[in-house]
Amino acid sequence: MKLSTRATYGTRALLDLALRWGEGLVPLKDIAQRQQISLPYLEHLITPLIVAGIVSSTRGARGGVCLGRPPQEVGLSEVIQLLEGSIAPTECVTNPKICPRSDLCATRDIWSGLKKAINGVLESTTLQDLVERQKRKEQLAEVMYYI
Repeated sequence: MKLSTRATYGTRALLDLALRWGEGLVPLKDIAQRQQISLPYLEHLITPLIVAGIVSSTRGARGGVCLGRPPQEVGLSEVIQLLEGSIAPTECVTNPKICPRSDLCATRDIWSGLKKAINGVLESTTLQDLVERQKRKEQLAEVMYYI
């Protein structure tokens, strides 16, 4: 299973906002530049996040975006579901009626377990968790630079 750029870029953009939580509005062009995402694509990604209330936006010369909720209240499962849809590796996991073998299929059990495992990781991870991981990585990079 592979996540699309919608999920990976969207999560990176949200992490960028979470790292700046409480600092005010952030211009989308700044996020696009830091995260190496094209501005038109980022504008496309941010729209469903605004509609869902994960991101707030203000238009105008001093406009920009910010998280609509504190980073500890935004779970990755919500973000991935919004940007990617179901994380089930096969359609039969979410819709067993599409396959007459669903009840008797041993491989479907594996795909269901895979979905549960992925969901477990995503549900137990918030944007705040990513902020803390990112800060640890940056601190380690600084230490390695001076060695």
